[in-house]
Amino acid sequence: MASEDDTNGEGPFSNPLFQDEGPLKDPQERRTIFAALDSFYQYRKNTHYNTTHRRRQNLYALPSAQWQMLANPPFSLLDTLTAIDDAIDHNADLADEILRVGLASFGLEEKPPPTTASNVDLNWQGKAKPNDLSKAHSTIRQFYRDWSHEGFTLEVKPLLDTIWSDLSAHLPIIGGPPSLCNAPDLLLPGAGLGRLVFELSRLGYNATGNEISYHQLLASNFILNCAQHADQYPIYPFANTFTNITSRQNQLKRHTIPDVHPATAISSRLDAGQPVGEMNMTAGDFILSYSTPECKETFDGVVSVFFIDTAPNLIRYVETVWNCLKPGGIWINIGPLLWHFDDRVHGGDKADADGDPGDLNDEDKGIAEPGAFELSNDEVVQLVARLGFEVVRHEILGHDHPADYPAFRSGLGYMQDPSSLLQNRYRCSHWAARKVKV
Repeated sequence: MASEDDTNGEGPFSNPLFQDEGPLKDPQERRTIFAALDSFYQYRKNTHYNTTHRRRQNLYALPSAQWQMLANPPFSLLDTLTAIDDAIDHNADLADEILRVGLASFGLEEKPPPTTASNVDLNWQGKAKPNDLSKAHSTIRQFYRDWSHEGFTLEVKPLLDTIWSDLSAHLPIIGGPPSLCNAPDLLLPGAGLGRLVFELSRLGYNATGNEISYHQLLASNFILNCAQHADQYPIYPFANTFTNITSRQNQLKRHTIPDVHPATAISSRLDAGQPVGEMNMTAGDFILSYSTPECKETFDGVVSVFFIDTAPNLIRYVETVWNCLKPGGIWINIGPLLWHFDDRVHGGDKADADGDPGDLNDEDKGIAEPGAFELSNDEVVQLVARLGFEVVRHEILGHDHPADYPAFRSGLGYMQDPSSLLQNRYRCSHWAARKVKV
């Protein structure tokens, strides 16, 4: 068996991901990756147990006459649980595909070997903790938002249309043949499953997504690079939600992903002679990745969507955006202010069954710095202006100018079941700011 230092030999450490700065070289990073992989591996068993098995136990614990009444029409709860098991299996098939591609990407075996002679544990199984499993569930559900027709239309397209309007006004693509056009470089921190990265690339921008969560990175790599055709995978995003449902039909509603096949969509634009930009994804903490001298003045624009409220220290985020933007570069932001670190003190309710975007793991929280603060929307804009930006536009979408943004008029959902009795809606703060000299 090759030792950890034997990077030229056979075996796992010949994999470049174990060498130099590769993500598998660092033990802590390796554990994080393994936990993400294992959470998709455990998805099927864990979801069946917590969703249907426990409910069957609770049903059978009722007096016999009661559970038998509920087992028969018009309730037919046992039949419902069987149908939900089938839906879970479809979701789990998607989780298994993400796992398969992820293992291949990291050069890991589906059946992990025992500990190596160098005492490096290559067994990725059994590493997931409850918050990792929760993140796998949230990631599978997020495919509805980003890559199903209904979710994209309701929740993502209004954001994309607003971003496109800003880019057209402040950072347009200079026309000409695709090979000659001047494509601006965009950075999208908190890129998630990569839909906005893909769409902006398809519009002709060189789009780079940055994401810290390996759950999101594994899933975005899968859907962007490994899907074979549109509507390939059926998903049931709300099958294991039992609160505030209007009907079993809505609970078990089937969607398909991806609504657009990325490779086919790109090829169609190229065949039509339309510009297509580069598309990239980077892994890591936004501040650590882009506050360095090497990243200074490398992007023409930054697009942050449902992102800035993940910062414990927003000053660091603003400084990082300023660092990586070219002089005169534009920063477009859309999103609410659900400060994710507020629960450090107050024990906040950042994750719920209806798709609160604050479902964060430790891996998602980035660098652990002391101190945190929460600003109002007006204060955020003032901070951006104080730290080297000219705010050229600022509004609450659907509130200040409701006629311009009909999709935002009642607020925007986030992985929201449109048929649910509970509707969590966000009024999004939207602003565009230009980098100026400090």
